[in-house]
Amino acid sequence: MTGRTEWPGDGPDSSRAEKEPSPQDPAERARAICLRLLTGTPRTRKQLADALRKREIPDDVAEEVLARFEDVGLIDDAAFADAWVESRHHGRGLARRALARELRTKGVDPGLVQEAIGQLDSEREEATARELVARKLHATRGLERDRRLRRLAGMLARKGYPEGMALRVVRQALEEEGESTDGLEEGY
Repeated sequence: MTGRTEWPGDGPDSSRAEKEPSPQDPAERARAICLRLLTGTPRTRKQLADALRKREIPDDVAEEVLARFEDVGLIDDAAFADAWVESRHHGRGLARRALARELRTKGVDPGLVQEAIGQLDSEREEATARELVARKLHATRGLERDRRLRRLAGMLARKGYPEGMALRVVRQALEEEGESTDGLEEGY
């Protein structure tokens, strides 16, 4: 006897057993996978479900674990969508259309997508488009007017801005700079 009281599970392998889920227990594996994925960045329920499916967690076990994570607030697609819209609009200048596409590819419910992009009204979206154009306008100086228009409008289009808004914002920016926009067709 060593003079030390031994407790159940106090063996040489007990600390490792507590840290690593049993490979035979799919629920423990599923919880560990979800927690690890959620540690780095927020994820949608669909992203986690896809990761569990990829790691061959049975669907019924995955559903049970994901439901429990939702119940305790570790998965919240509405909060994810709101944060995504705020972050990507402010940081990258993406418009509602591009944000909705990104959220749909991440598996966010269409109703939640609409609520999240509803945070952005058309005035805020247009103000962001103006800021983007103002930042890029100087890089197009020296180019012919039509080429400047195409480059700036194309940049906005890639970020999901509607064509009409993009053209209007670019024309106004060019006019404010003293560039004539006479003779430009509406669809150009």
